[in-house]
Amino acid sequence: MQNVVFDQPYKFVPPVSSGFWPTILQLYLPRYLRVEYGVRSVECRHADRLRASLEAGHGILLAPNHCRMSDPLVLGILARKVHAHLYAMASWHLFMQGRFTTFMIRRMGAFSVYREGMDKKAISTAIGILEEARRPLIIFPEGALSRHNDVLMPLMDGTAMIARTAAKRREKNGTGAVVVHPIALRYYFRGDLEATLSPVLNDIETRLSWHPQLGGPLMPRMRRIGEALLSLKEIEYFGAARQGDRYQRVAALIDHLLVPLEQEWSVPPANGSVVARVKNLRTAILLDMVGGDLCEAERERRWKQLADCYLAQQMSHYPRDYVRRENNVPERVLETVERFEEDLTDQTRIRGPLDVVLAVGEAIRVAPRRDRSLKQDPVMQAIERQLRDMLGDLLAEAVTRPME
Repeated sequence: MQNVVFDQPYKFVPPVSSGFWPTILQLYLPRYLRVEYGVRSVECRHADRLRASLEAGHGILLAPNHCRMSDPLVLGILARKVHAHLYAMASWHLFMQGRFTTFMIRRMGAFSVYREGMDKKAISTAIGILEEARRPLIIFPEGALSRHNDVLMPLMDGTAMIARTAAKRREKNGTGAVVVHPIALRYYFRGDLEATLSPVLNDIETRLSWHPQLGGPLMPRMRRIGEALLSLKEIEYFGAARQGDRYQRVAALIDHLLVPLEQEWSVPPANGSVVARVKNLRTAILLDMVGGDLCEAERERRWKQLADCYLAQQMSHYPRDYVRRENNVPERVLETVERFEEDLTDQTRIRGPLDVVLAVGEAIRVAPRRDRSLKQDPVMQAIERQLRDMLGDLLAEAVTRPME
């Protein structure tokens, strides 16, 4: 399990508001993206839409899909293009990776949010940023890193709540509107897929005590590895590997992990989203751990429960039929192998070159009050609709390469 959860008392980490550091760091962003993430180019489309909202003085919320760790830095290229700086709401665990990391991301405008509880300070800070309208604010509405570029996860309603509260304040003060710009990010792999992924599959097969299928076609090797990884987890939790539809088996394993925990901790399932279910469970499990009053055996039991939550969320990041013979664009194959590697090692190595297209959506004007007669939040519906449409258009531009 990666270090995404901590049993330490949370302390809010504010952003650094100075414009000096973002200006300097934006100059080095292209090189940093290339060296650290394999991103060689970023194309910004419809930046004029964001520029118009800036010129109008709106409070601006940017709502991107979140498929790679480099996403916030890619948005820095957009900020440079429109001559603006950004604030960003970032998970607290990112600020726990060392002093240098904390130093840098704060100066790029990031502030912490505690995803394992109600972080009133982070919410207040986000609302204040939109109310003041000095910089656009980034919130990733999926609530977690998906690692799949072409499938959007269910969106969290907190994004609209923050925007609506700020809109209400700006209306009261007579200072203008709040708008949301959905941002679609899509990465295009421009390397040799076979040469890039064969060594990774060799390593995974070796870890599974198999003879590496040197020179074998990628797709059959991937199917075998996916089946093996799922079967190993079924043996661990059920006592034996199961048969049948792979995705139904994954769903059954996720429920096997989460339902008993939801019953123990009296946490109702959250709208079918595994990310939301895991978030609610982490909040309940960590509450007493942070207090430090638990015996060692109970603490270990809860860490095991948190590891099960992590596993459930990781398994939910394999969308149904994401890689098939008729739709296996290179990026989907790359992402799937990267998830295999991450699930086995908790690490993913840099693989490029990657070209990124960033598309800015139309401004969604946020009403200060929500129509409670509607079952779904209209702001979240509009964000989701634009993101799906833009990602669909970007997928259509991907070059389909026949795979064996």
